[in-house]
Amino acid sequence: IIFTADQGLAIGHHGLMGKQNLFDPSVRVPLMIVGPGVPKDKRIDTPVYLQDVMPTTLDLAGVEIPPHVEFRSLMPLIQGKRDRNYDAIYGAYLNLQRSITKDGYKLLLYPKCKKALLFDLKKDPQEMHDLLEGNGPAARRTAKALFAELLKLQKQMDDTVDLTETFSFS
Repeated sequence: IIFTADQGLAIGHHGLMGKQNLFDPSVRVPLMIVGPGVPKDKRIDTPVYLQDVMPTTLDLAGVEIPPHVEFRSLMPLIQGKRDRNYDAIYGAYLNLQRSITKDGYKLLLYPKCKKALLFDLKKDPQEMHDLLEGNGPAARRTAKALFAELLKLQKQMDDTVDLTETFSFS
């Protein structure tokens, strides 16, 4: 049995209503799996994509995952054969928002209003304290490294929104 849901509604988090944002209350969804070959009471905190459910069901059914499927089965995570499915998680909403989550940090970009936000998800899981506000060179270095990774993922996803003219983090 796999239990999950569509993304959240924000319901007031960050003063927002609806699904039109990339803050965690809107993009993190419940995901629970029970059944044969799935350890009881095991919790995995690494970020995954909701689309990983489909290859997971194929894997559980013993069906080969077709080569055109871009997402990954969760079974190697569940069975302890790896500690994460992805080095980073990419997020996009229309041409208005982009995000990357990696190594406990999240970088949110708003290209139309030329705004970037950086969060340390371990220390600030509610995404309330933007590290780019007054935290100097260390935050800029983290943002620059995340931005470089985001650009790579953006290319892999065939995302054509140009972020390089707006953001540099130098």
